[in-house]
Amino acid sequence: MKNKIKRVLSVVFTLVCVGVFVYAAHGLISTFLDYQNNKQTMNDLQETFYQGGGVTEFADNDGDELKVRSGFDILLGENDELVGWITIDGTKIDYPILQAENNNDYLRRDFYKDYNILGSIFMDFRNDVTSLGRNTIVYGHRTKDQSMFEGLTYFEDKEFYEEHKTFTFDTLYESYEAEIFAVYNTTTDFNYIQTDFTGDENFELLLDEIDERALYETDVEVSADDHILTLSTCDYQLDKHKGRFVVHAKLTKMDPSSLHAAEK
Repeated sequence: MKNKIKRVLSVVFTLVCVGVFVYAAHGLISTFLDYQNNKQTMNDLQETFYQGGGVTEFADNDGDELKVRSGFDILLGENDELVGWITIDGTKIDYPILQAENNNDYLRRDFYKDYNILGSIFMDFRNDVTSLGRNTIVYGHRTKDQSMFEGLTYFEDKEFYEEHKTFTFDTLYESYEAEIFAVYNTTTDFNYIQTDFTGDENFELLLDEIDERALYETDVEVSADDHILTLSTCDYQLDKHKGRFVVHAKLTKMDPSSLHAAEK
């Protein structure tokens, strides 16, 4: 009787171990496929973006004429929630920026809105791409293959910053040079993603706190008259759940004759 019970327990234990192995293997395979699919999707999107396709004219809700810049028009036909593109030399960051009606949709969805653990690079739903406010926020995940917003963490190294002080931020309608002025680790307890300001003083208070948190000094001067871009990704140095790594840059509109899509 005891031997029979031992055999039964042995079989049950073996089945449990097999089940755990299959579950873990399925998870690893699924994650691997997500990484591979994301890589292929981004390669295809980059090829389409840099080839360009002309300029599309349309009217906004107020009847004002808007022109979508070359490089975006074809991709808009595949996802009308496309609002921009970000490129940072020295990293793998060369991606479309999406925007939904909330900040959850693209946490685990790719450009085509299919499930992918890497999600997408996306703009805060409170921002308006047609007229950028004082603080435009863009989010992205960190990854093990250095893709998505993992490259932001390179800026912890001041030497890397010294060689990559600026990057390009494109919207559907304008192209901007982004000058990095602050880099730091923080938690979500700090409201660095504030978008509404009661006035210059309120905005300057945010700029002062950003300056105090910066890991190192830069020579970029930012005032209440400027528009800033905030790039945010997860970080585990201060808190494994609320930790964030943040890069701030001052935006300067570029000459329309030097559209980013035409430079590649």
